[in-house]
Amino acid sequence: MSTPETSRFVRIRVELVLEIDDEEAVTGAALQTLADDADLSDTERTDSERAVTEDTAEALAHLVDPFDLVSEVPGVELQQASWSSERIDYDPDSPEWDLDGDDGGENDPEDEEMTVG
Repeated sequence: MSTPETSRFVRIRVELVLEIDDEEAVTGAALQTLADDADLSDTERTDSERAVTEDTAEALAHLVDPFDLVSEVPGVELQQASWSSERIDYDPDSPEWDLDGDDGGENDPEDEEMTVG
């Protein structure tokens, strides 16, 4: 009897909503991070500095690194990561922001089962 092969790869999806209450602090921290990055070319640094200065969401994207989330987890190695940031309208009472994902939308199979009858 053989056991089915299980993939060693796991995808974790994380969605964060952050409230920025000090844009200057975020921008300043992003600029400092860019200044400390010895691997950036002058062109990359100039482009990145312009982007983080013009958009605080872009500055935040330079500060949040998925590697930091898993770098201390034993037995795992980050294979790939991507992330982005954008300004949004946020209403914590809206069903759109239900963290359980049970928003009662028409594509929710669990809700469809409950209403069939």
